[in-house]
Amino acid sequence: MNEPELGALVDQSTLAERVEAGDYPAWADRHWETFREGVTGERDGEPFPCFFGAESVANGEPLYAVVPSLTDPDALLRFRDALLEYLDVYRDREGRASLVTFFAPPERDFEEVDYHEALWHVLNFLHVHDPEPWPADIPTETDDPEWEFCFGGEPMFPTCRAPFYDEHGRYSRYCPVGLEITFQPRQLFDGITADTDAGQRARETIQGRMEEYDGVCPHADLGDWGVDGDREWPQYMFREDDAQAPDECPVTFTRDHPKATAGVDPVAGAPREADD
Repeated sequence: MNEPELGALVDQSTLAERVEAGDYPAWADRHWETFREGVTGERDGEPFPCFFGAESVANGEPLYAVVPSLTDPDALLRFRDALLEYLDVYRDREGRASLVTFFAPPERDFEEVDYHEALWHVLNFLHVHDPEPWPADIPTETDDPEWEFCFGGEPMFPTCRAPFYDEHGRYSRYCPVGLEITFQPRQLFDGITADTDAGQRARETIQGRMEEYDGVCPHADLGDWGVDGDREWPQYMFREDDAQAPDECPVTFTRDHPKATAGVDPVAGAPREADD
């Protein structure tokens, strides 16, 4: 951890030090600054809705990865390795150590549809290059209320912030720079899931704060894992324009393992060597 190259897993203090020293590209500096200000600051006097996240960042608990491309296979493989390293260490960290990933801004103008495609390309790449089998107790069918994204043998909840949200007033999901994905293993939600009193109270509080912070009602797709009628995948990146958002999950998840083999990479579409 804390290696100098882009894509490496770093703790928050190291990230902040490298930003201060000018070691990162300008877009990475702006990612960190806008993320920190957005999560720990206020908007029109209202605090960020997720008080768990705000407290975690204020305490320096999350880990980070700065990823220089949304599509380059080498960059995404380095990110894959950082995510695997994160899964090895997050339980030993203080508090709720989520993984926050800052992706380089696109080289052309992106619309909402492009960000949906970018998210699912990244998640599909991770799925195809996952060194561990899909967990036996998690369904692979995304229309199942108990489905959730899994990687490295762990179920997790990736949530996105992106530039297009400012057009719709959903500021709690707004990032002015580019795509930002926060990965939270299911274990981080122990004790505050929908089937607990604490979880129900937390949900009500966060949704109330969300409406005050955003100035709009909580999104219709907002739900809880395992609850009939709720689905996980639409919550990763809330749709704003139905015409630009997928009406079903764009990725098929399977238990076939391993998926990445010598020959043609099933995601990148180019010849590559097999993973070790």
